[in-house]
Amino acid sequence: MLRACAKLGIKLTHSTPGRPQGRGKIERLFRTVREQFLVEVTGDTAVHAAQPGRHLVDDLLTLNRLFAAWAETVYHRQVHSETGQAPLHRWQTHWSDRPLPLPAPTELAEAFLWAEYRTVTKTATVSLHGNTYQVDPVLAGRRVELVFDPFDLTTIEVRSQGKPMGLAIPHRVSRHSHPKARPETPADQPPPAATGINYLRLVDQQHQRHLGEQINYTALTDHPAADRPQPTDTL
Repeated sequence: MLRACAKLGIKLTHSTPGRPQGRGKIERLFRTVREQFLVEVTGDTAVHAAQPGRHLVDDLLTLNRLFAAWAETVYHRQVHSETGQAPLHRWQTHWSDRPLPLPAPTELAEAFLWAEYRTVTKTATVSLHGNTYQVDPVLAGRRVELVFDPFDLTTIEVRSQGKPMGLAIPHRVSRHSHPKARPETPADQPPPAATGINYLRLVDQQHQRHLGEQINYTALTDHPAADRPQPTDTL
């Protein structure tokens, strides 16, 4: 977490020990997403057949579209019990004039990689959680940074003093994922009963109608594109 925040220019501030109220905001958001959005999504055809009210999602593009529709149509417009305002209205009132810089996709990918430091042996090898890798012999005796995806320990990038030094060649790999990298598993609780209403489809349709009603600025010009004077070639 500290590395990810540093890469994205974020100051990591922990809540005060003994005061869990400081963690309530983000935990409440996750709870709302689970209870109102994720509960309506299933990628299992058998589950969808048994509970036809759920929306079948089998690709990331559909999931992103439905989540954007839910967030913009439902979550952003519901009055918050603490502030007494809808999040969208509060944002437009207090923060819309303060643009926030967005990281590039490459910066995001870098931020969510994990890193550990190792000292290269005299035989130009490094070990990482039971695995052994061959690195550039010039690095023998140096302390290097190993950057990797915690769910795939077969691809390790080697860096020395912040400079890329190529990929580590797997020599003996017995573990393919970091011991602390565990996928999220839902809580052991029975799913809510299906209502028979495809909630996310209705939200998506409302969101698409809202997008279609937004101002078409190209239609506000004085003349249609066909009536505009066209440039001519002159010598």
